[in-house]
Amino acid sequence: MTFAILALIVACGLAGPALAGLPRFAPPVVVGELAAGVVIGSTGFGIVDPSEPTLKFLAAIGFALLMFSVGTSLPLRDPALRSALRGGVKVTVVAGAIAVVLGFGASQITDLHRPLIVAVLLVTSSAAVAMPALEEAGLVGAHAGIVTAAWVTLADIGSVLALPFVVVHGSVWNVILGGIAVAAATLAIWIALRSARTEVWFRHYREKSKARGWGLDLRISLLSLFVLAWLALRIGTSILVAGFCSGAIVALVGEPKRLVWQILGLAQGFFVPLFFVVLGAQINLRALVTTPKDLVLAATLAVGLVITHVLAARICRLPLGSGLVASAQMGVPAAAVSVGLATHILTPGQSAAILAATLISVGVMSVGIRVLGRSSADPTPSSITVAG
Repeated sequence: MTFAILALIVACGLAGPALAGLPRFAPPVVVGELAAGVVIGSTGFGIVDPSEPTLKFLAAIGFALLMFSVGTSLPLRDPALRSALRGGVKVTVVAGAIAVVLGFGASQITDLHRPLIVAVLLVTSSAAVAMPALEEAGLVGAHAGIVTAAWVTLADIGSVLALPFVVVHGSVWNVILGGIAVAAATLAIWIALRSARTEVWFRHYREKSKARGWGLDLRISLLSLFVLAWLALRIGTSILVAGFCSGAIVALVGEPKRLVWQILGLAQGFFVPLFFVVLGAQINLRALVTTPKDLVLAATLAVGLVITHVLAARICRLPLGSGLVASAQMGVPAAAVSVGLATHILTPGQSAAILAATLISVGVMSVGIRVLGRSSADPTPSSITVAG
């Protein structure tokens, strides 16, 4: 690992904003980062070795911060969201049942003979992707929009917690005990931080930090993240849960705006782009293009995730647009690919297929935003009567 390689990876990370800022073709930022990693990695010129220890560790930090960002993006303190949880729970359960059925079916017609992994990939959603899109379109205030937000949030949480179990490599008990230990530590940290916020001395230091630029809230957040990550790895589970739980702590406690910008600078400015560039360097797109079974897997996942969410929406009498919006994926598929490649549960071709379906889901969500906007502007009985 040299500064030249690090500079190259950071430069590749700039491909994300460069493509996302185009006036006509504007894919998500992650598309450019993954594509740049593909060019310099296994598929392309082989300049970067993604198995290099230092690079792997930096990518692991990026992975933890990605899941941390997913946790912080959940609107857990939003009263409107909490009021819509009943409808969100019902549609999430329905989507989960559909995903399990489709997962077993898809595992029979594709080369990925792990139905529970397929089910998680079909049912998951991405609050980090869907929530900003809903807010930008002004749909969070609409009844169908807020239930969709609750659905996305619950699906995101559930799939993040389920993923370590379906991609387990070794003892399931290690995953269970690790999850319990991380959850207990998360609860303890949350109680400690909530109690500290009422203390005069803690408020004094936070005010000093704000005035002098110490970044105290960021330091405490990173401390909780790295402690939970250490605990997760020590017990034998994934840092996925650790990153998500530490982010959820911040969401529950209520992060100040300056902490949001600090996390954005640290995570999105360096570590998360590095993670996606290195992830792209690991993926062998030649296998996806040249192997029909991986193309079939990509198509099956893309079609299956849309069917899962649209069918669940219609069963629960939500608008078509709700199902399309809830189809958006990002964090969980990326986590599944990262863990799957590390444990050799997934092949590079299967990983490429999963990410291809993920990128298609973001396009489906964009269509869903427009459809949901029209249905909210012109209410129909199906869009007003929300399951609950």
